[in-house]
Amino acid sequence: MAGTVALPPRLVVAGTHSGAGKTSVATGLAAALVAAGHRVATAKVGPDFIDPGYHAVATGRPGRNLDAWMSGAAAVPALAERAAGDADVLVVEGVMGLFDGAASAVPGAVDPARDDASTAHVARLLDTPVVLVVDAASMSRSVAAIVHGFVAFDPDVRVAGVILNRVGSAGHEQLLRDAIEPLGVPVLGVLRRDDAFSWRDRHLGLVPVVEQRDEVAASVDRLAAAVAAGCDLEAVVRLARTAPAAVVGAPLPAAERVVPAGAAPLHIAVAGGPAFSFSYPDNVERLAETGAEVVSFDPLVDPALPEGVAGLVVGGGFPEVFGAALAENRPLLADVASRVGGGLPTWAECGGLLWLARSLDGHAMAGVIAADGVMTDRLSLGYRTAEVLVDTPVAPVGSWLRGHEFHYSQLTPPGAALHLEGRFGRGDAGHASPTLLASYLHLHLGADPSPAERFTSACLAAR
Repeated sequence: MAGTVALPPRLVVAGTHSGAGKTSVATGLAAALVAAGHRVATAKVGPDFIDPGYHAVATGRPGRNLDAWMSGAAAVPALAERAAGDADVLVVEGVMGLFDGAASAVPGAVDPARDDASTAHVARLLDTPVVLVVDAASMSRSVAAIVHGFVAFDPDVRVAGVILNRVGSAGHEQLLRDAIEPLGVPVLGVLRRDDAFSWRDRHLGLVPVVEQRDEVAASVDRLAAAVAAGCDLEAVVRLARTAPAAVVGAPLPAAERVVPAGAAPLHIAVAGGPAFSFSYPDNVERLAETGAEVVSFDPLVDPALPEGVAGLVVGGGFPEVFGAALAENRPLLADVASRVGGGLPTWAECGGLLWLARSLDGHAMAGVIAADGVMTDRLSLGYRTAEVLVDTPVAPVGSWLRGHEFHYSQLTPPGAALHLEGRFGRGDAGHASPTLLASYLHLHLGADPSPAERFTSACLAAR
């Protein structure tokens, strides 16, 4: 049932396109505001795992996700409230360009052309001003046409300020400011071309923080200094304060406590470390809400699963980068094969699926699943609806899940646990049993705790 959700001062940092530099600007802005004495929280529009890790370095708080497709539009304000916590400023980083959204519209959308889980859609749901990051390299007066187009395209999206990125010189800056001034849109900052804004890439985007924490922390410090020097932070905060204190939204459902109060602790192992850094904080928190105690382990170094665990969760990451090292940890792989094969309830997504497979690029893995993974040059990307075809510890047969895929690998055979449908195709994939679900599908449980409830129940029953 719709109500109102209280939110702090906030703004959305959006790009004209995916390479405009919004991640650097949003991260640097958050860090600069923290250095200026603000309590800053962050969120990322869409299903991204990596950018929230950079945000966490900037703020010292977990990075969150606001995804109107996976969670539903009505839940976005409450998810933003959870992300904000006790912060006095919430910085929301957009996805792709401001108006770039899901390939298929959100079911039940008032206007499918606009209610598409884009950054603009989330900005409207949160009634939040937008700071537009413009890559201004190699342009002068044309910048006015770009800014004017973004301002006028959707009157319900309030593009209220601009940060100019990759500006070449003082003279170039003046040309850009002169062009934008007649539009009445304030230029909140200007960032020069700087190696501090060059981020290391990989085939799925930025390198995760967990792999190079010290290097990332130093880069975030440089970003914060550049943003503080080039942007009017006081004007940014004044803009954030123009957002209303309450917006329309539905409350998030609470997870049912599955483990009885006073019962023996129920431990669920969750993979982490450099190879498995793709887990939403919301999912881990949902497991904890059911009464389970989450215990982390690192598949690269730990010789066995944590003692006494009643369940196993293995998220995504870059197992292909660490394939040889993962394969060398034979004691853990043997323990996993024995425990999972013996009925330990297990939930694996993407990288976790490959780790449980027989092999990955020729490296022997756990062998729980009779399938082999290889890296390819073909990207599988997009939102998916999934009909569950067999009973699993995450969802029962006949139920439907909403998630996303993002991978370059291929598993043979693909399995037939889920019937997946996306914008550009459909098919069966995933491996499952009453105690196992392993697939490429990533789920976000912020607005739906039922998979966590079912998984904890399966762990309790197996114990």
